[in-house]
Amino acid sequence: MSGTGRLSGKKAMVTGSGTGIGREVALEFARQGADVVLHYAHSDKGAKTAVSEIEAMGRRAAAFKANFDVVDEVVALGESALEFLGGMDCLVNNAGITFNKPFLKVTREQFDQMYHVNIRAQFFLTQRIVAHMEGHGGGSICNLTSIHGVQGAPEHSVYAGTKGAIIAYTRSLAVELAHKNIRVNAIAPGWVTVDNYYNVLPGFNLEDAKKDAYEKVPVGRYGLPIDIARLAVFLCSDDAGYIIGQTIVADGGTTSLMSLISDFRNESAAQFGKNYLPGI
Repeated sequence: MSGTGRLSGKKAMVTGSGTGIGREVALEFARQGADVVLHYAHSDKGAKTAVSEIEAMGRRAAAFKANFDVVDEVVALGESALEFLGGMDCLVNNAGITFNKPFLKVTREQFDQMYHVNIRAQFFLTQRIVAHMEGHGGGSICNLTSIHGVQGAPEHSVYAGTKGAIIAYTRSLAVELAHKNIRVNAIAPGWVTVDNYYNVLPGFNLEDAKKDAYEKVPVGRYGLPIDIARLAVFLCSDDAGYIIGQTIVADGGTTSLMSLISDFRNESAAQFGKNYLPGI
């Protein structure tokens, strides 16, 4: 592979990259010239096939397992990645879990595990990588959050809390590290169709999903992992050198649409301003 691409010569790690968004981010980083460490928590199948694809591009890659409910494994993951890559320029914190449950039925164990995996693990992994970046010219960090961090949905109080925490932590950490040439930003994806939808949504199929997305998402479609992967590449590249502490929402216009508006494709029949504005 030629030495071209936005991330040519960079060394990167993407957590939660055995499936879905994380796997596509890892692949796109390699397409853009980076060597990549992938992380997985359970099955290694997706991560290892991605490693093979990356190696076929002429880039270096490896996959490491870590349970993000255990801080020691998180820190060890960071050490393994740094050793394999010989340093790190980009860290994409994608790993996370989700669940929905009525507020009054959430247990302490469920609450703890969500915060341990979604925010505590990310915090201490980033801490280890930043310690390296400080002494090696800086780097870029991209945290994956969610539109659940900026909008409300019933039965998601715990999950949304972790995603809101990522947004706040990203902003604060970014201003602490910017003068050290370490940039921190986040991405908040909206509806992005991934393999797990088939596992958790009864009867899920692409044909119905396309129709549903056309009706509900202003852009007329659901998101794809590559949409998020390309944004992550940009945020970790030198092209985004003046972007600090931002959470970029990538949701096809979902959060921009006022929830009271149901038919956003046709001209409204209501005439607000009648009798007191010209031409109304």
